[in-house]
Amino acid sequence: MKLDVIKLDSGKAGEVDLNDAIFGLEPRADILHRVVRWQRAKAQAGTHSVLGRSDVSYSTKKIYRQKGTGGARHGSKKAPIFRKGGVYKGPTPRSHAFDLPKKVRALGLKHALSAKAAAGKLVVLDSAEMAEAKTAMLAKAVNDLGWKKVLIIDGAEVNANFAAAARNLDGVDVLPSMGANVYDILKRDTLVITKAGVEALEARLA
Repeated sequence: MKLDVIKLDSGKAGEVDLNDAIFGLEPRADILHRVVRWQRAKAQAGTHSVLGRSDVSYSTKKIYRQKGTGGARHGSKKAPIFRKGGVYKGPTPRSHAFDLPKKVRALGLKHALSAKAAAGKLVVLDSAEMAEAKTAMLAKAVNDLGWKKVLIIDGAEVNANFAAAARNLDGVDVLPSMGANVYDILKRDTLVITKAGVEALEARLA
């Protein structure tokens, strides 16, 4: 698959030949769904917690005598049926993460890249470098290119000036190639990959 390479000033910078095994697959929703679920579950904090019967601060004294009251038999004010009693089988802190094979994760990334390419939402940028960290300059370039919600993937390292300029721009996110993931790719309207990023992703997923 051949794709035009552009510069930040909208000028042409030749063509790039993309690997069809990575950018030319027929996107599968089931694979993408599995990987996104795995990512979101892993990111979930799991800090939910309630006070159980053993955590509630009450006396352990029997609240009234067993017989003769005409009421139900109770032994503790900590019981879940009482107001401010302990919660029965409530949530406790835990990890929501689950395992997903590496091959499925890699396949998910390939299908996410292919989905953007198939939708015409994949752009190859010559390089994401700036001489100065000027947000206004980058904002103008992004606006001229018509990018609204965009993810920019660079090579092994992101240019410091470019990252600083993009930091305050709403809807513009920048990641190194090792940070490329299915959820972030699908969440944005446009995917921009630099030539260095293309090389790094093809080496990673080959």
